[in-house]
Amino acid sequence: MHRSGAMAYARSMVARVALPAHTSSTRPVSVPAACAGLLAGLLVLSSCAAAPEGGSGEGASDAAPSSSSPSDQDSSPSSSGGASSAPASDSASSPESGQAAEQFTLFAAGDVLPHGNVLATAQDGDDGDDGDDGYDFTPMMAGMEDWVSGADLALCGMEAPVAPRGQEPIGYPVFGAPASLVADLADLGFDGCSTATNHSMDQGIAGLERTLEVFDEQGLGHAGTARSAEEAGAPQIYTLERGGQEVTVAHLSATRLRNGAHELPEGRGWALDESSPEELTARARAAREAGADIVLASVHWGREYTDSPTAAQRSYGEALAAGGEIDVVLGSHSHTPQPIEVLDGGPDGEGMQTVWSMGNFLTNQDEECCVQATATGAAVLTTISVPEDGDPQVTAMDWTPVTVDRGPDDEGSHRGIWPLDELVADGVPEQLQLSEERVRTRLDGIVEVMGERRHRTAPPEPTGPEPVVEPRS
Repeated sequence: MHRSGAMAYARSMVARVALPAHTSSTRPVSVPAACAGLLAGLLVLSSCAAAPEGGSGEGASDAAPSSSSPSDQDSSPSSSGGASSAPASDSASSPESGQAAEQFTLFAAGDVLPHGNVLATAQDGDDGDDGDDGYDFTPMMAGMEDWVSGADLALCGMEAPVAPRGQEPIGYPVFGAPASLVADLADLGFDGCSTATNHSMDQGIAGLERTLEVFDEQGLGHAGTARSAEEAGAPQIYTLERGGQEVTVAHLSATRLRNGAHELPEGRGWALDESSPEELTARARAAREAGADIVLASVHWGREYTDSPTAAQRSYGEALAAGGEIDVVLGSHSHTPQPIEVLDGGPDGEGMQTVWSMGNFLTNQDEECCVQATATGAAVLTTISVPEDGDPQVTAMDWTPVTVDRGPDDEGSHRGIWPLDELVADGVPEQLQLSEERVRTRLDGIVEVMGERRHRTAPPEPTGPEPVVEPRS
């Protein structure tokens, strides 16, 4: 929840005074609490060309898609039996007191990778007086605003670096995004992103550093790349006031793959996090010792265009879970959705919520260039419960499908990213060129991979003030 999310929170607090609680609300609102919420809301209002990629590492980039079904291990005490407009675990209680715990939602999205026609569509011709660099991605992402700004904490996977100063943005195969993409992600409601990917060094160390500079300018958090050894050793910290306490969320990010466009400068291996599971676990442990309540790890891994984890992915993930320090793993790189599982281990042995891959968010891929699943993504919504007299804990991970409309070929325009359930339920807007049959086929395909049990169909609502993004350096 960033910028527009504060407005959404204010509106939701005003609405809760007079309206019944939404199905995803954490608990009934008392009259005094409602009045306090109304006041808080008023105060906030007043202040307020696609082609297969290359790469080295765990998986080759030209693999054919597999046809595995959802994992049999996709189960959790917090799971529910069908598609839901609310989190899979709609309430939680403190083990000691039995009292209801407040909850908040983390939204995480897949790869942001602006190919050539994404860039061409975003060009608005305004590149001068107001500091605009001539690109506007807002119209392409506007359909996702309710989902992103409605979350209490929203994170993306920034797969491409920002182009260095003086260099024109460029798409596939060596990406360099315009700085305005980061600003538009912030305006949509994102609070931060992971930045450790196989493309992190596409524009050399200058692009890596420029990316973090732009994120800092926009007030967004970042994890996975660094400008100094000190920054490399620091997780991205977000703090939220929830349940009468300050909740500290630490975000780590690592990649198991790196393309060969540029090598890391000698003596600066810390600029890109390529941690082993043991190293990432040690970093998570250090974050907890420094006060983190919840630790998230974004991991860029696996094989492209497949719908199940590789043996290397599973080995790495299981090692992280066995380490007992990481609550949630957010996987990426395959450009296709891969299932959610609860891996044995995790903090206190309660399991580690893992999405093997969230697939795509904003890219120029679909069945015309690649495989059908690349047209979709599985954004995940993680529920974090905050007992009045206990430690915050992750209680559920759900998913919601997204899809893009582009083309009909690599030279055609890009018509944005959309909540797939809405296109199926409400019909395809006139400005899109997707047929009803195609959106239905895409939805059936992603449900086959992700399973219906954790499928969430309604966006979240903010439960408190927006998070504080703590500087890493």
